[in-house]
Amino acid sequence: MKKIHSYSLAVILSIVIGCTSEKVSEKKMKNPSVKKKAVVYQVFTRLFGNTNTTNKPWGTIEENGVGKFNDFTNKALSEIKDLGVTHIWYTGVPHHDVIRDYTEFGISNDDPDVVKGRAGSPYAVKDYYNVNPDLAVNVENRLEEFEALIERSHKNDLKVIIDIVPNHVARNYKSLSNPAGVVDFGANDDTSVVYDVDNNFYYNPNKEFQVPDFLNNYKPLGGENHPLSDGMFDENPSKWTGNGSRSVKPNFYDWYETVKVNYGISPKGKKDFDELPLSFENEDYKKHFEFWQDKKIPNSWIKFRDIALYWLEKGVDGFRFDMAEMVPVEFWSYLNSSIKMKNPDAFLLAEVYQPHLYRDYIKKGKMDYLYDKVQLYDTIKNIMQGRGSTDNIAKIQDDLKDIEHNMLHFLENHDEQRIASPEFAGDALKAKPAMVVSATISTAPTMVYFGQEFGEDGSENAGFGTPSRTSIFDYIGVPTLQRWVNNKQFDGGQSTKEELELRDFYKRLLNFTIQSDALMGEYEDIHHHNRYNTEWYNDKMVSFVRYKGDEKLIIVANFNAENTYGFELGLPQNIIEKWNLKEGEYQLEDQLYKEFTSTLKVGNNKAIVRVDVKPLQSFILKLKNN
Repeated sequence: MKKIHSYSLAVILSIVIGCTSEKVSEKKMKNPSVKKKAVVYQVFTRLFGNTNTTNKPWGTIEENGVGKFNDFTNKALSEIKDLGVTHIWYTGVPHHDVIRDYTEFGISNDDPDVVKGRAGSPYAVKDYYNVNPDLAVNVENRLEEFEALIERSHKNDLKVIIDIVPNHVARNYKSLSNPAGVVDFGANDDTSVVYDVDNNFYYNPNKEFQVPDFLNNYKPLGGENHPLSDGMFDENPSKWTGNGSRSVKPNFYDWYETVKVNYGISPKGKKDFDELPLSFENEDYKKHFEFWQDKKIPNSWIKFRDIALYWLEKGVDGFRFDMAEMVPVEFWSYLNSSIKMKNPDAFLLAEVYQPHLYRDYIKKGKMDYLYDKVQLYDTIKNIMQGRGSTDNIAKIQDDLKDIEHNMLHFLENHDEQRIASPEFAGDALKAKPAMVVSATISTAPTMVYFGQEFGEDGSENAGFGTPSRTSIFDYIGVPTLQRWVNNKQFDGGQSTKEELELRDFYKRLLNFTIQSDALMGEYEDIHHHNRYNTEWYNDKMVSFVRYKGDEKLIIVANFNAENTYGFELGLPQNIIEKWNLKEGEYQLEDQLYKEFTSTLKVGNNKAIVRVDVKPLQSFILKLKNN
């Protein structure tokens, strides 16, 4: 949940209490049971089907419109599937705070003083056992409408992912939909103490919460009069804020709309729960599940386990866990093993930004996938912006070789700037070589954020926050997507030629990745071999090979937006031997557009192929068997 919050490594570490070689060796596939690549399509649910183009800053739902679950028709879902998608992450589904009157349905109004934007942050969840009422045609049947969407998604061969936000909940959490026997977060807390192992929250006893001082001329709802926008919010005693602030009056840049969940870690860092035995990271989820069966479990752990199992029962196939590193890894062992016992194939994706924690959260916490943000994404972003060098890419893959399958790759998501925005690259075409590298360099899943495939630039001023990221806080339209939605025909009828061409590129690339055997096989860098042996090859180029069985690929990408490069790309001796290349000529054909062919010439212990690559062009060259 980076969202618009900024935080330092030191802050995160304080919150989670207690918790270049030139040649890169080949990597084995780390999960043999996974036969093909996965592709996740993240879609901000309330924006997808919204065809209203008003885009008034701080506009109401009536002024700016909103998408619904029902907008994901079979036609829409089939088009998403045909893009090359295997999993769809419906972002913003659990019922979170919104500034709209739903009291006729028994839903309490939310206070603008502790809500970001008018449509609210999807990471300030108010009721985990129901869904955002904005997304329903019939609010009373909102849960049934989402269940129908799950069913439609499955019929279109798409697995469904939703968010769980374990670190924090909305300040006014109140479920109307608790199953029998389920008690709300905080309902049984002893609020006379700062901490108790079975309290769901941390408290400041006998001290009232105070709304932060708003900065930068910010006013809730843009200054609009609202009966609850009075600079006050009733919370007595006050709770610690979601990012760990203990102040009764959090800072404007704190996550003041949320409260931190207590997982049984005292304010001094003492863990009031059992820790995993030494070397338990090598045990499977069944052993982890068994370990917790006779242990005393903090109440918050049980609540989130019940939430996850509830949604699995509804047909959800996996979860994206927000800011997982702010929650102790032992909890993840408990939760994820419980999930896997219910559904061994559940897709578990977590937001973790500290590389030294990666292996703990994968091996001890039993996560399937983590964001590869601070290494691959950040490095590629720098290259796209003209500041970085492709020489750094192979080193990243080497560093992560034991967990490469677990590091999900992306170029956009709801937290990051849009590629086409001036603040990122200013040109959606600069994503093309980056996407080829990101999607083909490892066995890990690839993620695409809705609108990325059309070159959306996120330039709309929605209200809360600033442009460059498509707003997750307000009612807004997404222009490039709206042109493709074309009054809900989902056929690109209003799209520009350039938008359709870019989508075609993504479709070609993603479909190739989910069908390729080689992309689930071996990887080896050939970039450094060519950097020191090939004339005209430079650090705006990158190259590597992927192979498995009869499928052998040479991947070449040019990140330079201005220059064409021509050179004799060479394969190192060890690849010649592993590929069992005999003297002679081998035909290579590009798998993206099928328009480029070349010849690999083998002789005198050398293997050379002529490559002429245009600005921002990439090739996935497949070796034809002789």
